[in-house]
Order: sequence, then C-alpha cells, then structure tokens
Amino acid sequence: MTMTALQWGFEVGLALLLAATLWYAIRLERRLGVLRRDNAALEALVAGFNDATTRAEASTARLRAAAEGAGRQISDQVEGAGRLRDDLLFLLERGEQLADRLDTVVREARGMVSDRAPARAAMPQMPNPPAAEPEAPRVRSQAERDLLQALRAAR
Repeated sequence: MTMTALQWGFEVGLALLLAATLWYAIRLERRLGVLRRDNAALEALVAGFNDATTRAEASTARLRAAAEGAGRQISDQVEGAGRLRDDLLFLLERGEQLADRLDTVVREARGMVSDRAPARAAMPQMPNPPAAEPEAPRVRSQAERDLLQALRAAR
C-alpha cells in the first residue's frame, strides 16, 4: 500500500501540528512551573500576613488594656488632686482667718502699749529686782521663729 501524495501531505501536516502542539505543551509546562513556584511564594506570603495580623490584633488588645489602666490611674490621681486642692483651700481660708485675728490682736496690743506709755512715765521707778540667773536660751520651733519674725516686721 502505497501512500498517495495527498496522504503524505496530511501526514506531514499532522506531524507539523503535533510538533507545534508539543512545542506549546512544553511552553505551557514551563509557565505552570513558574506559576506553581509563585503560588508557593504567595502561600508563604499569605501565611506571613496572617501571622502579622494575629500579632497586631494581640498587640492592639494589650495596648488597649494598658491605655485603660493608665486612664484609671490618671483618673485616680486627678481625684486625689481635687481632694488635696479642697484641703488646701480649707487650710488657706483658716490661715487667712488666723492672720486676720493675729493682725487685730497686734493692732490692739500696739494701742495698749501706746496708751500705757504716758502712764508708765508718771509712775515712780522701782528699783530693779535682784538679777536672777539668766535663763538658758529656749529652743524655738521654726513656726515660732517665723511668727516672731513676722511680728517684728509688722512693727
């Protein structure tokens, strides 16, 4: 059985088509290999992204808890400062009242001293009493020293 030219033409055409198909199959295999490698890299990237997201969520929760704790601490400090401010205002008012009373007493005492000065001059001088042993200097507190200094400054 001999083949005719038409059959040879079909065989050659078929062989050319098979060669072209083989060439495209090889190219497709290479591209699929690249795609598989890229797919593995993409999966690794997605896994890393999921891990980073999980860590970020955990960090956000810890940060939120720390911020709430700091907020409570600041609130407590503000409350304490408010109470301290109220106490200081009370002490300031009391101090002003005491200063006013002290000022009044000092003014009255100055008036008494100036009223007694002429009467003292008219009184006969009595001899000085015998000298007693000098008193040991008394130790005064800082408050007493401050009060004495304020009284001397007021004269």
